[in-house]
Amino acid sequence: MSDTTLKPIAPMERRSPLAPSLARSRYWRTSLTGLAFVLPFLILYVLFLLWPIILGLGMSFYNWSLADAGKFLGFGNYLELFADSDFWSSLWHTITFTVISTPIFVIFGLSLALLANRAIPARWLFRLSFFAPFVLPVSIVVILWNWLFQPGYGFIDNAFAFIGWSQVDWLNDPNLAMLAVIVVTLWWTVGSNFLLYLAGLQQIPQELYEAAAIDGAGARAKTLWVTLPLLGRITMLIVILQVIASLQVFGQIYLLTQGGPNFATRPVIQYIYETGFSSYRIGYASAISYILFILILIFTVGNFLLFGRQERRSEAL
Repeated sequence: MSDTTLKPIAPMERRSPLAPSLARSRYWRTSLTGLAFVLPFLILYVLFLLWPIILGLGMSFYNWSLADAGKFLGFGNYLELFADSDFWSSLWHTITFTVISTPIFVIFGLSLALLANRAIPARWLFRLSFFAPFVLPVSIVVILWNWLFQPGYGFIDNAFAFIGWSQVDWLNDPNLAMLAVIVVTLWWTVGSNFLLYLAGLQQIPQELYEAAAIDGAGARAKTLWVTLPLLGRITMLIVILQVIASLQVFGQIYLLTQGGPNFATRPVIQYIYETGFSSYRIGYASAISYILFILILIFTVGNFLLFGRQERRSEAL
């Protein structure tokens, strides 16, 4: 028979009746402290983002101008824009720019990142040169490319003349003006996609490449079966950001071509600007803005669903 020592039962700890009130006081003190840090940003967020959004939505239902609010139109502005050929033309130019530029910008960003991630001499110089144009303001970019595109004495025309090609008036040819805008935007903004892809490449473990090399995979196979699948989420992010940015294109087009020639490159943002601040139809411009917002939302959600389905399918395999 084992020697068992009976331990005395400890008395129940008595909880102070002030404990719940102290806990509540501590909770409210912590919450108010956090609110005090967030409140300045929250005030600015409401004043400069939420309130303009609500005010703009209200304006879209009125015949609003810079002079007065005008009469209530209901959905009159929205019904009018569906029959507005200028709106559809500018929207078509915006979608054309987006559809053509997005795959080009994504592929170029990935290609530059793959090049700069290799163990080559002066790798830092490549990274700097690829990203540097992205920090330039749009006005500087347009001045540089205006000189390059000038017929007769521009660098591009002189290069064409050197190899025997004829001169091209890039910015005044309706068939080439949009292509010129895409080239300028590619040179200017591809650094953002390049930087995101480069960050993703540096997160891929080298052990995966070593294992693929042991299995006999060459450089192309490593890129196709190791690099690209692991960059899937970053590609999704880049595509969504690129689509959103392309649907809002304005600055470089307005400064390069002013939407010409013959409105061949006028994007929807420029049409909103001209409607609101040249024709003084603030209400109608607000309605167009919200239609554009809905289109951007549809593109964004569609991209999320598409990439999400592909990712689930690849995980199932």
